[in-house]
Amino acid sequence: MSELIENAEKRKEMLKHMILQLHKGEAPEEVKKQLVRILGQIPYGDVVEVEQELISEGLPQEEVLRLCDVHTAALKGILDQAGAKTAPSGHPVHTFIQENRALAREISSLEKLYSEVEKLKDRDNAREPFAKIRAHFNALMDVDKHYMRKENLLFPFLEKHGVTGPPKVMWGKHDEVRGMLKRALDTLAGSDGMEVGEAQKAVERTFKPASTAVEEMIHKEEEILFPMCLDTLTDEEWYEISIQSIEIGYCLYDPTDVWQPEGVVAKRELTVEEEKIQLPSGSFNVIELIAMLNTIPFDVTFVDKEDTVRYFTQGKDRIFARTRAILGRKVQLCHPPSSVHVVHQILDDFRCGKQDRAAFWINLDGRFIHIEYFALRDEDDGYLGTLEVSQDLTEKRKLKGEQRLLNYS
Repeated sequence: MSELIENAEKRKEMLKHMILQLHKGEAPEEVKKQLVRILGQIPYGDVVEVEQELISEGLPQEEVLRLCDVHTAALKGILDQAGAKTAPSGHPVHTFIQENRALAREISSLEKLYSEVEKLKDRDNAREPFAKIRAHFNALMDVDKHYMRKENLLFPFLEKHGVTGPPKVMWGKHDEVRGMLKRALDTLAGSDGMEVGEAQKAVERTFKPASTAVEEMIHKEEEILFPMCLDTLTDEEWYEISIQSIEIGYCLYDPTDVWQPEGVVAKRELTVEEEKIQLPSGSFNVIELIAMLNTIPFDVTFVDKEDTVRYFTQGKDRIFARTRAILGRKVQLCHPPSSVHVVHQILDDFRCGKQDRAAFWINLDGRFIHIEYFALRDEDDGYLGTLEVSQDLTEKRKLKGEQRLLNYS
């Protein structure tokens, strides 16, 4: 006779009992065997409800946070996704999942590099694989924008629906992951001259736990959080999340489609044609401003005073590719490790008022490229940020004499 429990309340009570067994020190694999034998496939919504009930019944949030990884591991592969909704392209959940795919690719590359380091002999040098590992961890740091959109957009709407416990637990896990990624980058920053044995210990003790934590969060999101959110939030709420997401930015992915649910209209008092941006020397509406900025014959990127990328022009002939995934990202993480010290120096010199501009010029695929950085300051000389201006001067360098007559060619 089957031991599977069909009654929803009994199933949740049994799941709660199993989680409390983990709390008392039971091995996750043993609990998982019991769950499979007694409960079979577990609806994803039950996990959220049980977490909420445990917090309401007095189990400290810190303890639920500690158990989160353990019970998620025990539930891996036995959560029932039958009937779960899917999100169309451009929907916030679709964007979250595409970001997860990009993060998973970074993790996969890291795992290959970990294997390379593990195979090194005592006389070998870990510098080359560590340089590659550092680049991938720089990319993983972009997960902060993914987490910030959850914390500042998704979680508040869940809380309006009475779902308060799981967001608090997951936010705590976000902070743990952030700390682990920072420790990994700190270790990499001080890794010059590190012996092979130390490098291998760093992989086991610091790098693997950090990338594994990102991977485990992907599992928590896609098997529990996102299906539950799709069941809970309205189209109006999802649309509000969608239109506000650009202010925080995207993680290693730039959405290609605009999603707008049928019958839901954006809450705007004026159209972009009517909105005027008034400046001391004139004004334009938003459409005119966008057209002007994208028509100027050079690329512009704005980095604010916190070193965060906030804007870039989108001209048709950009010199260096930019996607909206860099918005909200620290500019230091947008540069390879070999040049990040130069970025630090420029920003530090601008911030303290020591310098106001820095210029470079390079040959790129037969083109002469001029790159210049300018400190932006207010009327009181306070630092506002940095403007990067890149221009292809190849054709202008060839000019001779004068051209006074109209000649479109």
